[in-house]
Amino acid sequence: MNGNLDETARAELVEREPCPRCGAAPGSACRANSGVVAVDYHTGRYAKIPGLKSGPAIRIPAARGPGRPWQPGPELDPGLIAALERTGDRVGYARVSSKGQDLAGQVRALKAAECVRIHVEKVGTREKIRPEYNAALADLRPADTLTVTMLDRLGRNMVELITSAQDLAERGHRLEIRTGPLAGTYDPHGAGKVLFVVFAAMAEVEREFIHERTLVGLDTAAANGKHGGRPPAVDGDMLAVALRRRDAQESVTAIAAHLGIGRSTLYRTFAAYDEAIATTSEARRPDEE
Repeated sequence: MNGNLDETARAELVEREPCPRCGAAPGSACRANSGVVAVDYHTGRYAKIPGLKSGPAIRIPAARGPGRPWQPGPELDPGLIAALERTGDRVGYARVSSKGQDLAGQVRALKAAECVRIHVEKVGTREKIRPEYNAALADLRPADTLTVTMLDRLGRNMVELITSAQDLAERGHRLEIRTGPLAGTYDPHGAGKVLFVVFAAMAEVEREFIHERTLVGLDTAAANGKHGGRPPAVDGDMLAVALRRRDAQESVTAIAAHLGIGRSTLYRTFAAYDEAIATTSEARRPDEE
């Protein structure tokens, strides 16, 4: 948890949950068996919060009256709870591609940004695995932020940048870029999520390019008499049988069992066939008119 989070803020964060031990409601401090305000919050209450789970006991602020007769506290402000839930540490990541390059400048900048942990590595463009980047991801707790000095430190090429952004988005972590034209903090579920949206769109475009290149490659290979890859799960004869059985109102489960294929494969086959028929029908209408 960020060292700038003071005692009262920690208390507010803990009090967003009811206490499973003493039954204190949200917004109220824990109470001891004697009926007075406890000195520390009960472990079962703050253990639910990833940022506080592994730390020391959370003391009840003096303003809550430890040792005095217990009274219910006020209801918490939902806006304050939401802000506290997104409070976390910065975890830094620094990278250079050549062993002759210096990491010191990046490390100084990440220390100035108050990163609690910094992962550094020198990894060439030909190496597929980035051990320290993977370690930085594993080091991030739910509310933490991955901090880099510039966006190009996050990946060595566009594919790595897209993949890295997807890694962070899937885990719900924020990305902080300290310098450069895209400097700022980006939250995949809040302000700044546009960066993750852009990378997601780029990933979709890249997948389409890969699919298109694959089809072109297969067509070229077929023209040269080379037919690679695994055979289709459903050939023409099997499709004809499947269509006849579907017309007879037979279930997909029964048809798939008869053909010896999976139901998902058969569903995809039917969908592709129906789409092809619909497209052909649409293309013929102008001529018919």
